[in-house]
Amino acid sequence: MAEQTTSEYFRYRIRRDTSGAAAWFTARWRERRRFRWAVTAIGGMLALFIIGWALLARGLPDANSLLDYEPPLPTVVRGIDGEIVHSYARERRVQLQYPDFPKQLVEAYLAAEDKTFFSHGGIDAGGLAGAVVDYVTKLGSDERAVGGSTITQQVAKNILLSNEYSVTRKLKEMLLARRIEGVLTKQQILELYLNEIPLGRRSFGVQAASRAYFDKDVGDLELHESAFLAILPKAPETYSREKNSGAALARRNFVLDQMAENDFVSAAEASAAKSQPLGLISPKDDTKSVDAGYFLEEVRRQLIEEFGETAETSKNSVYSGGLWVRTSLDPELQVAARDALRSGMLAYHGNRGWAGPLATLKEEDGSLTKQLASSYLGINYRDWRVGVVTGRSGSQATIGFADGTTAPLGGLPDALKKGDVIAASPTGGSYRVRTVPEVSGGFVAQDPQTGRVLAMQGGFDSRLGSFNRATQAERQPGSTIKPFVYATGLDNGMTPATEIPDQTYCFYQGANLGEKCFRNFGGGGGGVHTMRWGLEQSRNLMTVHIAMDAGMPNVIKTFERVGIGSYEPYPSFALGAGDTTVLKMVNAYSALANQGRQQPASVIDYVQDRRGKVIWRADKRKCTGCSMAEWDGKGMPRLAPAGKQVMDPRTAFQTVHMLQGVIIRGTATRLRDLELPIFGKTGTTSGPTNAWFVGGTPEFVAGTYLGFDAPRDMGGYVQGGNTAGPIFKNFVLATKKRWSTDPFPAPKGIRMVRIDRVSGKRVFAGGESNDPKAAVIWEAFKPDTEPPRRTRQDEVETRRKEILALIRRGGRAAEESRRQSAQPAEASNFAEEQGGLY
Repeated sequence: MAEQTTSEYFRYRIRRDTSGAAAWFTARWRERRRFRWAVTAIGGMLALFIIGWALLARGLPDANSLLDYEPPLPTVVRGIDGEIVHSYARERRVQLQYPDFPKQLVEAYLAAEDKTFFSHGGIDAGGLAGAVVDYVTKLGSDERAVGGSTITQQVAKNILLSNEYSVTRKLKEMLLARRIEGVLTKQQILELYLNEIPLGRRSFGVQAASRAYFDKDVGDLELHESAFLAILPKAPETYSREKNSGAALARRNFVLDQMAENDFVSAAEASAAKSQPLGLISPKDDTKSVDAGYFLEEVRRQLIEEFGETAETSKNSVYSGGLWVRTSLDPELQVAARDALRSGMLAYHGNRGWAGPLATLKEEDGSLTKQLASSYLGINYRDWRVGVVTGRSGSQATIGFADGTTAPLGGLPDALKKGDVIAASPTGGSYRVRTVPEVSGGFVAQDPQTGRVLAMQGGFDSRLGSFNRATQAERQPGSTIKPFVYATGLDNGMTPATEIPDQTYCFYQGANLGEKCFRNFGGGGGGVHTMRWGLEQSRNLMTVHIAMDAGMPNVIKTFERVGIGSYEPYPSFALGAGDTTVLKMVNAYSALANQGRQQPASVIDYVQDRRGKVIWRADKRKCTGCSMAEWDGKGMPRLAPAGKQVMDPRTAFQTVHMLQGVIIRGTATRLRDLELPIFGKTGTTSGPTNAWFVGGTPEFVAGTYLGFDAPRDMGGYVQGGNTAGPIFKNFVLATKKRWSTDPFPAPKGIRMVRIDRVSGKRVFAGGESNDPKAAVIWEAFKPDTEPPRRTRQDEVETRRKEILALIRRGGRAAEESRRQSAQPAEASNFAEEQGGLY
């Protein structure tokens, strides 16, 4: 009852006071005109304020989005050893957590930007008033007023708003700052700020800037360096330039004074720091630890295809997703591949003279050196540099570089002219013209057991052009395709000892094309030889005979299964007339080295998102039961075999075994002194226009070709053995300690049998020999395909023919005498044969 009485009392007081106020307002409104004007003005202003506030707030981003904000971060690439080798970034960015920022660096920014940060609610009234006064005084001039923004306001501008210079943007910034303060803690706001603030030299955030200006991590910065970074938000592009070092020094010292005034450091510490020079390093591009431009571009291309390029296409995009990518790049093998291919190109070019400019620039398009800088052409070879000829008069010329410097140029070819982009190297006080070979090529090294591409070089230098001849150049492989023709023959009843005619083969191609006749490289031919001999000596006629006997459709299917290419069933494709790439050929040979099981060629092992979760992997096999909480008592979970069986393991081994003979006594004998169990095959296309070699060991398979981008005759002396073979050899020599001498393991079902190397007949006498051209060798056969287990058959047959010849020549009496003397030996031989000496 008492509560009800109190309630009634308050209702009574509210009605009485309200009615009294209403009466007072009504009386004043009727009696006083100025009162009506004042109320109207205040109401109008209030209405305008509400409308303006609503309009400003209507399109503002939600401050809550900062709770889940993910800044754009670069993609970091690691090599096979886990070391960082590159990053894909258009801006320098490194994300740190708040505890990672040194206290001294945080205090430097507070002293420089917002000393009341921890006490205000997003807006500093004093700073705002000063900014308003400054804006009014500079109104109508071209000068930009000071911002007066707090750190919270800068976060609002940098992340949620644009950099527009207007009162409207400033009001939006203030409104958002208040909202941000209600959503995030002060530490979270500072973390966003110190990670996102633009600080010049394409750097965003203090860690990236610390690297860009001092080549240090933030934890290693000295006091004067922290103070310098704190001055950059005001004018990063001004203070970072050498010509403005005086202004930068004064501003840095002001920040140090402010730190002392706010008791962040002592006066003595500030004074000592002020005596230090700026200590800025020269601007430089991000460098990678491995010169692997072609490999890394292939990685980038695949990542973009999978995840997109920018944040608009995917949250895990290459240039903003913060991906961590583990690749198969082997730094040591990559350097060896690069150097080996370059040495082959330079050796072929020899003394052919200047090959012409790398590019040509036009004066009407502006400054030649600025055009060169924007072209991003470069070279990483010895002390060579890429420059542009800025002037020539007779035997004198000058060269300009991308950094704007110039120098005298000597060693001038007659055809050199102004605007030519060339390679040059320093000599004395000038530069000398150097020649980048016109011939080019590609090189790939792969692990045949996993398919991982370990090294890739697609030309002389990726800075001279992004075209990757290891993956993009479609070339005729020539004789390097022959092993797969021979493998088809082995799958269709032939053996390494099968005798094949080395004789002309003519093929009728139809009424329109007529008859096509094949010949050996260099001519010659005749007789019948073993399959092994034909592969070792790279005999075209024998290859065509094998292809036609095994069936060209079967040969084409073999090419398709190992991924070389898809062609029409014409005999010319058995000799390498179809186009393919170095990568495809190396991957096909890897199937041979891996007993017919082929792994997809891969340059990326796996990809992690910014939080470390694996979002893509090359090995997509699933291990059922591998993540069981407890062992179920059954057998250990095992992964299924990786890759695809594209060839009979026995056929693959037989082919590899014959290809080892190519190194021992065939067309690649210059590799024999490496003393490794190498298999391989040379290749030379008609012209010759391309020189090839592909081969390796159980651990590494590598392949290379040399040729002009627009195919043309390389010279009659050029062959795969003398042009491409040395490239492979130099690659092996540079990494010799990585190569094992373990032989290729034989798969189940292979029988090793001693045969006569020339005739292919089985022999039972004689031991092993290190002579490359030993008469007796071990050969690999499938069960029941080895030569028959009989002995001295050829001797008996030879003896029989001799007797018949004597019968024709001699008289009956002489013949009778001869036969009587021959009968015991013949009978003995026959008995030996039937007895089966093994």
